[in-house]
Amino acid sequence: MRTPEQIFGDLFIDMNKSGLWADAKAIADAMPKALPKEILAAYANEKNAPDFDLKAFANRYFEFPQTGDSGFKSDTSKTPEEHIETLWEVLQRSADEPQQEGSSLIPLQHPYIVPGGRFNEIYYWDSYFTMLGLQVNNHNDLIEGMVKNFAYLIDKVGFIPNGNRTYFLGRSQPPFYALMVSLLAEQLGNKVYVEYLPFLEKEYAFWMEEQHDLSINKKALSRVVGVINKKALSRVAEDKNGVLNRYWDKFDTPRPEMYINDLETAEASDREASQMFRDLRAACESGWDFSSRWLRDAMDLSTIHAAEILPIDLNCLLYNLEMTLAKSNQEAGNRDKQIQYESQADSRKNLISDYFWNEEKGFFMDFDFVREQQKDVFSLAAMFPLFFNIATNEQAEKVAATIEQDFLKAGGVISTTLTTEQQWDAPNGWAPLQWITIQGLRNYGYDDLANEIKNRWVALNTKIYKSTGKMLEKYNVVDIDLATGGGEYPVQDGFGWTNGVLLKLLAEK
Repeated sequence: MRTPEQIFGDLFIDMNKSGLWADAKAIADAMPKALPKEILAAYANEKNAPDFDLKAFANRYFEFPQTGDSGFKSDTSKTPEEHIETLWEVLQRSADEPQQEGSSLIPLQHPYIVPGGRFNEIYYWDSYFTMLGLQVNNHNDLIEGMVKNFAYLIDKVGFIPNGNRTYFLGRSQPPFYALMVSLLAEQLGNKVYVEYLPFLEKEYAFWMEEQHDLSINKKALSRVVGVINKKALSRVAEDKNGVLNRYWDKFDTPRPEMYINDLETAEASDREASQMFRDLRAACESGWDFSSRWLRDAMDLSTIHAAEILPIDLNCLLYNLEMTLAKSNQEAGNRDKQIQYESQADSRKNLISDYFWNEEKGFFMDFDFVREQQKDVFSLAAMFPLFFNIATNEQAEKVAATIEQDFLKAGGVISTTLTTEQQWDAPNGWAPLQWITIQGLRNYGYDDLANEIKNRWVALNTKIYKSTGKMLEKYNVVDIDLATGGGEYPVQDGFGWTNGVLLKLLAEK
């Protein structure tokens, strides 16, 4: 499968550089009305004419996505629950038809939910939080269909891409598939673990690819990074080597869906462009695109170095994947493999404590493996060890105190304690991180703080819905009377994961 810029070459680049499209994603998502070779031949024949109109040419040969008003009108007299139940129909897409050659869409075989706004394809980590709401509304068939869609992608391309677009084939997103399988097992029973075991193993192989090629001279390859197992070293154990993971993208070119943005970022810096593109893409795999977590200078995107960072959340998610693989193999009667994955999970758990816990700060911090030191950005990624019950009680107590003191705001919790121009920093709050934080605190008995966050988030979502008729992608949780901001594109409404988390929280007794 080729990407739009690979297929359309100069035409794709010229469209992006023309400034005629407000959103580069519309170009990447455009549906060809003729075969690419016919379009390219026509372009070569016409483009040098004195009266050539690029926009008219593009409209003649492409159908562009409609990302504006969907025609759906909210009725704010309805409760948020009633509104979201209605929204599922708006955000649902049927199984895809075979695509015209040159389309960037990877067709899926079962219906699915899209986030909304400019995002008209399935997105990997969004879908787990969307499923939480689908579960409340008993749309178990839709949950199962989406899990099957991801299994199809794992089988077809070897992993779950960022979304079902060809231009996402260099990267994945935070590995929430194991959580989706567990969610489906709640509805259909433990046979689900056996059914999806081959796909869980294949996803794990993707994240651990090249781990056996690591060496002193090759400290990092693809998504794996060799580290010293400090606890094993202190025990004078045989295996002193460990592996943690980073975010990565196999391509080092501008993102097709943000082509000009990436070129401008590179041109404004004296850094090597290919390395910057790789770091931008790696940060996109994290889902936190963008955040001060990934920057050397919190106010300068060109200092991004995401591929040099071991992230807390990714490694906790992979711990959960290892534990889920152990459970799946147990259900399948594969005792040796169960023990193997339990051992790998135990090793990772030790490494998470070794590399991410900062006793002085009382918080989990990302680790810069190039400089061999922790990052200094306080972020809600620190809640993932609590969400997956990896933290000790003492660690959880200190993390909870910091969350209450530094992260809790009028509308919920901020993503990081830094206020920047990036959308995954203050003053913004995001539904998935509210859920991870609330559940992580509950796991260690901090119910009052968890419920305070829940109540503030629910109140903010409801307030905005009643005044605008919309559920938003993200919210300003610091000043709840202001619109959210930051990032590469306008605030999107819809919105899949906001709907899912809000509905799940409202359904609690």
